[in-house]
Amino acid sequence: MFDVSFSELMLIGVIALIVIGPERLPKVARTIGHLLGRAQRYVNEVKSDIQKEMDLKDIGDIKHQMEDAARSVQTSMTSSVDDLKSAVTQPTQAIQDSLDEARKALDVKKDD
Repeated sequence: MFDVSFSELMLIGVIALIVIGPERLPKVARTIGHLLGRAQRYVNEVKSDIQKEMDLKDIGDIKHQMEDAARSVQTSMTSSVDDLKSAVTQPTQAIQDSLDEARKALDVKKDD
């Protein structure tokens, strides 16, 4: 995180010893350690929350892609079914028309 060498830490320790004093230095160091630990845990929690949100966003994107693919397949299938219906309906209608004409022709012959 910070690029602090051992000599810099020693300098900070000596200055802290002079400013704070040898009696209070262990308590201050312990307090600073606790505060740094809390800060580090807080930063790690924020990182994990951000990672979870990014994962949820990725999952949401995948969900939308799957829904789009499903809609595309459904549209394609509906189009294919409609084409198949029209392909079956046209010959069936032609046969139905022929049968109707034949019935009419038979009805005309019966009436004569």
